[in-house]
Amino acid sequence: MPLRRRLFLAGSAASRRRAGVTALVGMLSLLAGGCALLPWLGRTIEMPLAPWPGYEYFYLAEKKRLAEAIGLKMQTRQFADPQAIVYAYLRGDLQVAQLTTVEVVDLCARLPHRCPVVVLVLDESRGADMVAARPEYQTIEQLSGARVAVTPSTHGPYVLSRALEREGLSLADVTVVPMPLGRMAGALQRREVEAAAFFPPFSDYSLRVGLARRLFDSSRIPGEIFDVLAVDPHIATHHRKELVLLLRTWQAAHDLAAREPDMADRLMADREKLSVQRFREAQSGLLYPSLREQVPLLQVGGVLERNLRAVQRVQQTLGLLKPGAPVPRVDDRPLLEALRSAAP
Repeated sequence: MPLRRRLFLAGSAASRRRAGVTALVGMLSLLAGGCALLPWLGRTIEMPLAPWPGYEYFYLAEKKRLAEAIGLKMQTRQFADPQAIVYAYLRGDLQVAQLTTVEVVDLCARLPHRCPVVVLVLDESRGADMVAARPEYQTIEQLSGARVAVTPSTHGPYVLSRALEREGLSLADVTVVPMPLGRMAGALQRREVEAAAFFPPFSDYSLRVGLARRLFDSSRIPGEIFDVLAVDPHIATHHRKELVLLLRTWQAAHDLAAREPDMADRLMADREKLSVQRFREAQSGLLYPSLREQVPLLQVGGVLERNLRAVQRVQQTLGLLKPGAPVPRVDDRPLLEALRSAAP
């Protein structure tokens, strides 16, 4: 049975529900016109937060009033998981979102007229995302014909595809089993799957108790796995001043964390309901490029543009996106202005 058919037999119910929601949201968005895109000037920017260490720096900025110090009104809003942020953007409730590149590509396909614009790299995965398999599997090549658990809305399918590609295999050589991240450890233990593509904290238990061993991780594909700050295209076009201040706020939070790591890690770990040690362990596989280091990442034809196209190709291979969907645009102008305005 073709890969596309296998995947949809396993996950089609959720996809159908999502398609219905998307259609309704699209209609409501058109009826609402620009109501959800009122000018930001003088208003408070709402920054959504889902549980993930890389998203916590805007929370740190809020608690330490870093945005306020440079004349920007910003407050955070908590969401239970990243998909709740995706749905809020689809409804028009959010104009700014911290998302994976997978989620940004998905939003473009589902809501082309509000295809998000990427203006900042929040973090790069350098080991956090991985493919792990039951102990009897020692190489990626041995996964040919195996069942591999993935969560389609995460970077899992992309990381799996890259791991296979490096050994001369493809997604068609394994059975992709769509599955929530929280079920993967149990599925490995019950031998329902032979491998899983996941990340901390969901991977921690499986590795710690010996249910699986790490065969591949994102440290072997530097410059390919990103979380990003994405904004509504109207905001990208008409509110660059506010975006510039938002990027400077993000950098100020990282600068503060570097100066006072104990305070910063404690504050961010508390919101994640983690110990400081667990929070630091979760961050150990992440790289946070500074604004200056992001210039080659966000430039025209740069790393991020190529990455977004690659992510879209994998999603299309899995049957999650139809060909012809727009690719998210990368805009480096707020970044370059933030660097100029912050210069002494």
